[in-house]
Amino acid sequence: MAKFTLVTAVVLIILGVAVFIATGSHAPTALIPAYFGILLGVFGLLAKTENSKRRMLFMHIAVTIGLIGVIFPGWRAASEFIASARGAVMLHPAAVKEEFAMAAICLVFVLMCVRSFILARRART
Repeated sequence: MAKFTLVTAVVLIILGVAVFIATGSHAPTALIPAYFGILLGVFGLLAKTENSKRRMLFMHIAVTIGLIGVIFPGWRAASEFIASARGAVMLHPAAVKEEFAMAAICLVFVLMCVRSFILARRART
């Protein structure tokens, strides 16, 4: 799962930088997916070890970061979509799309990690 964590980290970094450049934004908040990607990348690199206890620790930290990456951007994007469905004007549609994309990427990451944790637990018994 450490390799998958690194791939997810690269995807999040690309998402953040691409949206930052494409929108011409000067706000550092446009780079939030990249910040999450950097964190996941660090813990993914730390998880590439032979020590199973350290690997478990760093992967659990990484999946927690991924879960935060699902909850907060997903909540914000869903709130904006609901508000726009009720007639409110969406002020920053690119930011909402970026939040939704980040939440989707992190959701896939979290689900794959949970699946891996379950399979590892079954393999030990």
